[in-house]
Amino acid sequence: MLFRCSAFIATSVDGFIARDDGALDWLVPESSNPSEDYGYSSFMSSIDVVVLGRATFETVLSFGSWPYGDKRVVVLSRSAVTIPKRVGSKVNASSLSPRELSSQLAEEGLRHAYIDGGKTIQSFIEQNLINELTLTQIPVLIGTGIRLFGAVPKDVHLELVEVKQFSNGYVQSRYRIKMSNS
Repeated sequence: MLFRCSAFIATSVDGFIARDDGALDWLVPESSNPSEDYGYSSFMSSIDVVVLGRATFETVLSFGSWPYGDKRVVVLSRSAVTIPKRVGSKVNASSLSPRELSSQLAEEGLRHAYIDGGKTIQSFIEQNLINELTLTQIPVLIGTGIRLFGAVPKDVHLELVEVKQFSNGYVQSRYRIKMSNS
């Protein structure tokens, strides 16, 4: 059985996923359309498990509601993670490497993981595990913040699969990541 990993994330036009302090206030500008989910529901229906880093998990906990429903969630962290009861028994923490975790999830019969959080996405790309990357550019420049991509040890080649332009100026690009042999 083939196990796939996908990322689905928004960035500012200048490539940031959050402000320096982790704030996401720029993600919902005046131009956002509350009735449009930009393909997120369809994407979520295709995945079995969400894998995210501790910092992203803590940010998500500050949202008004739990965005993952009954999906299984794995929080990657090298330190202890406090998992509130309100998010249910489907959330657990792991200190496995991306490769080890992917192998474990595949052995459990899962087929498709949603990888979220800047450092987590970077570590999965570094280990050649992300198959597909969906980037939604929000038409704003925030100037400084947390970048989605940092330095990569080697070029990561992408194949453009689809581009969607929304009436509010959002641009969504879906890429297939060409797997390297190393």
